[in-house]
Amino acid sequence: MLDFLYNTIAGRLILKILTAPVVSKVCGAFLDSPVSKFLIAPFVRANSIDLSQFYSDDFKCFNDCFARRIRQGMRPFDGSPQAFVSPCDGLLTVYEIKDGLVIPVKQSRYSVASLLHSRKLAARYEGGYCLVFRLCVNHYHRYAYIDNGVKSVNHFIPGKLHTVQPAALKDIPVFTENCREFTVMNTENFGKVTQVEVGAMLVGKIRNFHGRHVFRRGEEKGCFLYGGSTIILLVEKGRVVMDDKILRASSMGQETDVVMGMKIGNKS
Repeated sequence: MLDFLYNTIAGRLILKILTAPVVSKVCGAFLDSPVSKFLIAPFVRANSIDLSQFYSDDFKCFNDCFARRIRQGMRPFDGSPQAFVSPCDGLLTVYEIKDGLVIPVKQSRYSVASLLHSRKLAARYEGGYCLVFRLCVNHYHRYAYIDNGVKSVNHFIPGKLHTVQPAALKDIPVFTENCREFTVMNTENFGKVTQVEVGAMLVGKIRNFHGRHVFRRGEEKGCFLYGGSTIILLVEKGRVVMDDKILRASSMGQETDVVMGMKIGNKS
């Protein structure tokens, strides 16, 4: 289906409709309603989700299931101040930022300035890392703060809603076209880290729980509602030593499966 949508003339015509934010809003309203409860059981079966790991006694609609909360202790955070951890479950790829550009293997390149709509903020991350966590529908769709610190207000950038599957990523600069929201986090151990939440096809909402906020490592930052989604972390040069295995896999265009709270690097 994705090959048809992104690689044929007829598919691209349909794609213009599917990627429009109004379509996402309509789908989101339905998935927020009690009428959508009938979708929960087949969704859980199709994605082999073990609901015993989650608080699952009172789903009032499909999105309650999709944005379900995990039980305490199921995603322990590495508590060492030296540990740089994943903010979410997902498939991780790490890129170096060179000349203001992120150049994924076999994907369209994009600039950090176009991602953030800010040349000044983008310049801070020159020579640093861009971490891309791609969440599929079967992943846990809540995300957390990676360290102690203070965050700014959330900045929303409107746009389209392409899928974040590889079929789209190889031809379209999805991360700079899709709706997204970012915030700058002044962390205790890793400097200024900017986190970007990117919406995707049929994602009804990016739901961040705080505006300006003093946060703690492991505290919930927000969640996505239905759809595959992406979280991007921008890290300043010299702040983090990334895990060698993750860097090697990324250099070959391979994603690494990670979970929230897992150590993926160390403080420099």
